[in-house]
Amino acid sequence: MPTPLGAPLRADFPFFQAHPRTAYLDTGATSQRPETVIAAEADFVRHDYAAVHRGSSMSTGEATSVFETARERVASFIGAGEREIVWTQGATDALNMIALGIGDASVGLGGDRFALRAGDEIVVTEAEHHANLIPWQRLAARTGAVLKWARVDERGLWTIEGIREQVTGRTRLIAFAHVSNVTGQIAPVADVVAIARSVGALTVLDACQSVPHMPIDVAALGVDFAAFSAHKMLGPNGIGVLYGRAELLDELPPARTGGSMIKVVTMEEATFLPAPNRFEAGTQPVSQVVGFSAAIDYLERLGMDQVAAHEHEIGQALVEAVVRIPGVRLVGPAEGEPRGALVSVTVDGVHAHDVGQFLDDRGITVRTGHHCAQPLHRALGTPSSTRASAGVYSTRDDVAAFGAALAEVRAFFGADR
Repeated sequence: MPTPLGAPLRADFPFFQAHPRTAYLDTGATSQRPETVIAAEADFVRHDYAAVHRGSSMSTGEATSVFETARERVASFIGAGEREIVWTQGATDALNMIALGIGDASVGLGGDRFALRAGDEIVVTEAEHHANLIPWQRLAARTGAVLKWARVDERGLWTIEGIREQVTGRTRLIAFAHVSNVTGQIAPVADVVAIARSVGALTVLDACQSVPHMPIDVAALGVDFAAFSAHKMLGPNGIGVLYGRAELLDELPPARTGGSMIKVVTMEEATFLPAPNRFEAGTQPVSQVVGFSAAIDYLERLGMDQVAAHEHEIGQALVEAVVRIPGVRLVGPAEGEPRGALVSVTVDGVHAHDVGQFLDDRGITVRTGHHCAQPLHRALGTPSSTRASAGVYSTRDDVAAFGAALAEVRAFFGADR
């Protein structure tokens, strides 16, 4: 019988034992961790910690086995091959690794298929997180490529027609989020991939807000690269994943160089190992990888179909809670339309930071600010918004508390007069 989500899960999370009355609605920024994840990482550090892929000792071999087994777990979780999973410092790091690798290819450091020339095009959307925008800005500046973007409408949404309008025969790469961290918009991935393939362009998917919340099969999606982070899916900080199709990773120049990722080094040059090792220079975050694997174990025990169903219910409840409040504007898809398990709102006459403080005083944790998406907020005509985002432990009671408190904000600040 499936494990009930929401309130029954809270006993698994030490945070909720310490803060039993907190409505934690900031999972989009970072998720809470179950005790099993914390214990897995701590137990490894206490009993089995050693360097990986270095030396021939028994301890090194055992640690390496754990390290590589975790890679297999992540690969299986997203429908990838184990050689297609690269450990990174996080999703931001993963996206930068792609951009830096393409930049190196563009100046003759290997990977000719990735080389950009002046006048080539990179296409993004106006809704992107800065981590999926600034690397492409810098890549365009270094190579002479042109950065183009699909614009958002008054709700913060972009369309597949907007993507299609920006794509030409010179387009070499399209980068976009699977689920927007601000609007909750769910991208039509298959349509974007089809457009990219029609002109021979690569696709890069920011999957930070999708992999933790719904079943994902990267092979079925057809994207060339994807990035996501453990800390948004019940795991540790400082560890993330770059997914890439194996044949692409084997040709992409590594963004970082050093020990453990080389075949041969002379005083004049170096050659690199196949993927994924070619991207994993230096000492690896072994204990974080162990915690990441435990987080995936936890999610798989719940079942990702059940996770998606629970969070869809909570997401729609969040929408219902805010659309009936006078003076509160919902950003993103309208009530009843598909969206991720988050809502962002603006409140007439009250700055988002004040909204957030008011909610925090009432035990409701949300995110305020521009959410690392300034161009999107500029298009919306506001410097910031207030975001509530759900996870497997979120409940209808959390939503009710959020809605009730949000309804009091304008009166408290005198903005309803």
